[in-house]
Amino acid sequence: MKEHLVTLLNQAIQALINQGTLPAETQADIHIENTRDKAHGDLATNLAMTLAKAARSNPRQLADKICAALPASNQVIKTEIAGPGFINFFLNPNAIFSVVKEILEQGKSFGRAIPNSGPRVQVEFVSANPTGPLHVGHGRGAAYGATVADLLEAAGFEIEREYYVNDAGRQMNILAASVWLRYLEELGADLTFPSNGYQGHYVRDIAHRLVIDHQNRFEQSIDAVFTNLPADEPQGGDKDQYIDAVIERAQQLLGDDYNLVFNAGLDSILGDIREDLSEFGVDYQVWFSERSLTSSGDVDTALNILESKGHLYEQDGNIWFRSTAFGDDKDRVVKRANGQTTYFASDIAYHMNKFDRGFDQVINVWGADHHGYITRVKAAISALGYDPEKLIVKLVQFAILYRGEERVQMSTRSGSFVTLRELRDEVGKDACRFFYVTRKAEQHMDFDLELAKSESKDNPIYYIQYAHARVCSVLRKLEADGMHWHQDEGIAALELLNSEAEKDLITKLSRYPEILQNAAMNYEPHQLANYLRELAGDYHTWYNGHKMLIDESDLRNARLTLSIAVRQVIANGLELLGASAPEQM
Repeated sequence: MKEHLVTLLNQAIQALINQGTLPAETQADIHIENTRDKAHGDLATNLAMTLAKAARSNPRQLADKICAALPASNQVIKTEIAGPGFINFFLNPNAIFSVVKEILEQGKSFGRAIPNSGPRVQVEFVSANPTGPLHVGHGRGAAYGATVADLLEAAGFEIEREYYVNDAGRQMNILAASVWLRYLEELGADLTFPSNGYQGHYVRDIAHRLVIDHQNRFEQSIDAVFTNLPADEPQGGDKDQYIDAVIERAQQLLGDDYNLVFNAGLDSILGDIREDLSEFGVDYQVWFSERSLTSSGDVDTALNILESKGHLYEQDGNIWFRSTAFGDDKDRVVKRANGQTTYFASDIAYHMNKFDRGFDQVINVWGADHHGYITRVKAAISALGYDPEKLIVKLVQFAILYRGEERVQMSTRSGSFVTLRELRDEVGKDACRFFYVTRKAEQHMDFDLELAKSESKDNPIYYIQYAHARVCSVLRKLEADGMHWHQDEGIAALELLNSEAEKDLITKLSRYPEILQNAAMNYEPHQLANYLRELAGDYHTWYNGHKMLIDESDLRNARLTLSIAVRQVIANGLELLGASAPEQM
């Protein structure tokens, strides 16, 4: 119906252009909204107010002219001008039924725009260091990023999903050293594990695999490993200095074999992350290696560009990026005195690479702890000559998991955390994906395990899926009773649905495309999650007050037709949120 009104209004605008009331170059941005009060009509637009300046006219007077120029439509009974110039549309009561027919005809495509008709957008999300399994904190970023990408794709955008693999730098070297020390233990060595090493059981698993694949190839004596190392933290030393010394010793003793140990840890954990995310319903088109930025020369290229533009300077042996010139609170080191480039230098090169790939927009989904990083990255983008407004950064608060009243503490380094896989095994993928997007991404979130597992109307995903399963159950009973549903007859009989509950339910269905669009354009999956819960609630209320399988065939077909339309919209919405639509519960 909204599309129909947009067509009518565009025709009216063209008529006013032909009359000279509006300039020939007039471009109308038409928005149709549902009215809050049915006394003011069914739908409304502020078009006259947005065009008043171009027309050099009073908005109410222009609204009158727009209404007069509207082509006749049997779906619009009348229009009224309200307030400063709103145009209210009163629809033919039977016009609301057209959406049910659209839903049944379009099926899975209802609410979706033409594929790849919009801008080309990259969505990069999760990008957790491959130093351990994904935990429940990463799960929220995964659910949010995947759903935003799916919503934008449904809105017609051409989407590329990307995972930035942080496979370079100190954390990966700590992992490699941790794997090697556990490997030595597997061979019988008695050693004190570094306080700053990765201590999760997964490190032992990787080490065990290393023994199977390479036997004692990487074995070294304990004296060779630990002699003349600085003290670790429990012995009054510095844990960071100690682990760095262990890494350096490992590199010296292993030589070229160090890369084999390094890659064993990386490949094992990255493979686990890929599998974990896929089982979570999250798949990527691109897995981008941080190490490739150095091997390809992208880091050097980016720094050379910044230097050529006068944005780098040397101080105390370090090379600094003058990010304060672009709004940052302080300048940033991009290359240290020892010649090593920083993480930030890699990030600069990575974003240069993104924009060079020709995306119209780049969306980064980061943890909330990266808030301070936005300004410096946008500063670098500006300095390189790109439009920083093309970078959208969405911050996601980590979810906090509770078991009863007890908060679960998580630390990847200590190995004391709940993995995403463990959470999924406990409450199911559907509950995980849905619960993670029920609140705005930037809002704090407590993940209630007991609620996620409950079979009650208080559990939103259960409540929504039950509405879908309920329709399927009715159709099974219909067939078992020897009755049949006929779509054409059902559509023809929709006029029999004249209760307020039925009209409200149909109106709610008509809002799905708008909700989907708003959720996509505002990067707010919770809008769709909330809508589905409301739709399910409206359906349960109507179902409980109206018997479906009645003897009167026309009314039965009409009610079943409406039920099937509700089922389709619920299935469409759940798919976008990464959840299933079960036929039985």
